[in-house]
Amino acid sequence: MHLRATASAEVPEDFSSLYDFMSTAWEAHQEEHTAGIADSIDKDFGHVHELYTMDADHGDATNPANTLPIFGGRQIPSPAEDQPPFVLLTPAEVRSTAEFLRILPFDERWQIAGTKLSKPYIGWEDRNAARNIFLGYHNDLRTFYERATQAGHAVIKAFWY
Repeated sequence: MHLRATASAEVPEDFSSLYDFMSTAWEAHQEEHTAGIADSIDKDFGHVHELYTMDADHGDATNPANTLPIFGGRQIPSPAEDQPPFVLLTPAEVRSTAEFLRILPFDERWQIAGTKLSKPYIGWEDRNAARNIFLGYHNDLRTFYERATQAGHAVIKAFWY
C-alpha cells in the first residue's frame, strides 16, 4: 500500500492519470517519504485495517473513522478487472483520519486485535515483535496523516500487487 499526499488541485481524477502519478511517486518513494509526503506498508496493510476495525469501540467496524486510514475513501476503479482501484481522501477526510489516529488508544486496540494479529509471529524470539511492528505502522500513519492535514492535502492510496 502506497500513500501519497498532494494538493487537491493536483489529484488526477481518472485511473490512467492516477496510475502515471503514483508510478512516478513510487519511483521517488524514499525521497518523498523523507519529505513527509509519502508512506507505505509493504504487505500487512489488511492486518493494520483489522487493528483499527476489529470489534472497534470507536463506533462499529463500518464507521468511516475506523476505515479511513487504510481502505476508506472514494475509489477510482481500474478499467481492467485484475487491478485494484486507487482510493482518494479529501482534505476533510484526511483531517478526520488524522484525528482518529491521534486519539486512538493503541494499547487498547492491541488488546482487542493483538492475539489474532500476532499469529504469524508465533515462535519469534522477541515476544513483542508483532506489537512493535504494528505500533510502528500506527505511528508512521499517524505522522503521515498529521503532516498531510497540516498542509491541507488530499491523500491518494495505491495498492500495488
